[in-house]
Amino acid sequence: MTIMQRRTLGSHIFLVVFSILMVYPILWWVGAAFKSNDEMSSPNLFPKDWLWSNFTDGWVALPKYTFTHFYINTFELILGVLITSVLSCSLVAFGFARLDFPLKNVWFSILMVTLMLPSQVTMVPQYIMFNTFGWVNTYLPFYVPHALAGGIGGPFFIFLLIQFIRGLPKDLDESAKIDGCSWFGIYWRIILPLTKPALVTVAIYCFLWNWDDFFGHLLYINSVDKYTVGLALKLFVDSQSALPWGQLLAMSLLSIIPSLIIFFMAQRHFVDGIASGAVKG
Repeated sequence: MTIMQRRTLGSHIFLVVFSILMVYPILWWVGAAFKSNDEMSSPNLFPKDWLWSNFTDGWVALPKYTFTHFYINTFELILGVLITSVLSCSLVAFGFARLDFPLKNVWFSILMVTLMLPSQVTMVPQYIMFNTFGWVNTYLPFYVPHALAGGIGGPFFIFLLIQFIRGLPKDLDESAKIDGCSWFGIYWRIILPLTKPALVTVAIYCFLWNWDDFFGHLLYINSVDKYTVGLALKLFVDSQSALPWGQLLAMSLLSIIPSLIIFFMAQRHFVDGIASGAVKG
């Protein structure tokens, strides 16, 4: 065996071992979702008796509400955020990429600075402002910022779309102007359809980040009736009774399925949007 072959074999062994270490927690999670409480401390990766009842019992385990109610709440919140974020961020990106207005470079620099601004810095003033408006325990603290091209990932989405739109020929704009099309018409009828790969990328990021935003949901939603799936999982924790680990892990496993489905269904558009934005930018 040559030195090159030994190095290749060593690299493959290292990657296999490292992959097993990375996958092991996920496999344990899947196996534990089918275990009873008595088997949780067992060293076995998978249970002896597979308890499918953890999923059915966990779905209706919480008082008054089933997980159907929490999934409806989550999709109601996420879809509103996704639609408003895609439209607002694409409109702002179109303005930066195609229009000339006073202090354009200054505003763009401010946009870039906000990319480096931690969310913890604005968390307290935002909560005080939304609480003053009476928006706490509603979905408005999520809808309104995204409708104004803010919210989770807003500056990043705008920057990504700017890079993509800048790669589109400006001749399209000139031709549309000659035909009497307004700037908004150019955005709506020409630019928006052509930015589909980047818009899908923005939509995927927006869905995943807002679906996983446990702390934001916990901060603004107080009523169990408005809880999302992530918040509903913490209702399994009861200091006065034993924690049903199998049901909790089963429901947490189901909670990631929508994210996996969205990603794999739109994976091609996701990769195209990232690659096109990088090349055209």
